Amino acid sequence: MSAWLADSSGKLPRVAIVGGGPGGLFTAWHLEQRTAVPLSLTIFEATARLGGKVCTASFASADIQYEAGAAELYDYSPVDVDPLRELVQQLGLPTVAIGGSAVFVAGRSIANLDDLGDVGGASARREFANFDIRSRSAMTPADFYESGSDHAGDAVAAGRFEPALDGIGCGKARRYVDVMIHSDLATEAGETSCGYGLQNYLMNDPAYMQLYRIPGGNEQLMQAVAGRLAADVRLNAAVTAVGTGPNGALQLQFRSGERHLVEDFDTVILALPMDALKRVRFTDTALADAMRQHVEHHDHPAHYLRVSVLLDRPVPVLPGDDAYVMLDAFGGTCLYVESACDPCATNGVLGWLIGGTAAVEMASLTDDALVATVLDSLPPPLAICRDRVMEARVHRWTNAVSALPGGWSRLPVDRRHRPSRAHSRFFVVGDYLYDSTLNGVLDSAEHVAGWVVAEHASGPGTMLMDRDRATMEALQ
Repeated sequence: MSAWLADSSGKLPRVAIVGGGPGGLFTAWHLEQRTAVPLSLTIFEATARLGGKVCTASFASADIQYEAGAAELYDYSPVDVDPLRELVQQLGLPTVAIGGSAVFVAGRSIANLDDLGDVGGASARREFANFDIRSRSAMTPADFYESGSDHAGDAVAAGRFEPALDGIGCGKARRYVDVMIHSDLATEAGETSCGYGLQNYLMNDPAYMQLYRIPGGNEQLMQAVAGRLAADVRLNAAVTAVGTGPNGALQLQFRSGERHLVEDFDTVILALPMDALKRVRFTDTALADAMRQHVEHHDHPAHYLRVSVLLDRPVPVLPGDDAYVMLDAFGGTCLYVESACDPCATNGVLGWLIGGTAAVEMASLTDDALVATVLDSLPPPLAICRDRVMEARVHRWTNAVSALPGGWSRLPVDRRHRPSRAHSRFFVVGDYLYDSTLNGVLDSAEHVAGWVVAEHASGPGTMLMDRDRATMEALQ
């Protein structure tokens, strides 16, 4: 571990992390892991809970949980080292693999090339196979793994994803691909890049990535990290402004209940989703200009709706024992059979993940109208579940993720995380800087934590970890 130097008065540097979601918690975790003494570290969270989009909730009519936010975790270990997977293991959390192969189009299940040929004929089969070959040629598993980093390959053509889909010469094959990837994109093909679109197509191949969940709820990951932090956590503390104080320190203005408070810090890290970041005011002119440019570059909102229903009995087993299927409803929707991984379940849980334009348009519906609408989308094998609903819950996640992580042209990793050269101890962390995944935000958090330690840990006798020494040398 590296030493963390106190100033001449003996006080430790004060570090503020704004945001108690995955980015904020992962950043605090890495900072505390890298230091030999407790930090003067404060986490500001505007709501009453930690965890952000990783949210496991319970139904009111039965003590049964469901995923209100992130439904699964991504496993890159088939390709290379996966820090998120390693963290889950380090925290002692159990995992279970999940998968699904069926795509329902017009009520027909398509799970493989033979099924596609049966539904769309030889042309659909041929056109899909050609698109698959082009996609794999454009982005290898190694390219996929490095996407978002400074080492990302240049093989993927620039421009929007829609022309790549337009190259599919059969309408039925094109529809199959659209449905398969739409809810993962959380946007439309014309609103994102070719590279990001291909990532969301290729993630369906186990050679590129696999999926898993944490039995009992994915939010356990956030709880496990938070429970091991020594940081001062302030809930219901909404940061409204950031600037430079009279003494040159970074100054936060925040609301806590009815009080409006001001506090100075040596380092400030904003770990906020883009929608929340846009609500923060910057009182320093140079910082305000830098953050305006940062937001303009990265502001490409994508949207989700989560609708979950509790059934009075288990869900009928799907062909292949899938934990999710893709539906052609609402432009392409993922339907999770959340109870599929529990062989002892006495109730069933279904969860719809609606993305993109459909999520925005449907967000204005009442909860009851949303539930009725999604139940009408049940595929034939699950249609019987309509009459078995005990309770339904709706969670709206509009503007919650990025449709174009990194922007149309990615900035260098250091530039993404420190938008203002005039403010060397002001940083941002976010999944929108990488790939809109928990893996990406963990990478972002680790990068900033190493940088912060290197910024503060300087002077005679200071012991740095090798990775922190490399960070400091890179800054000189």
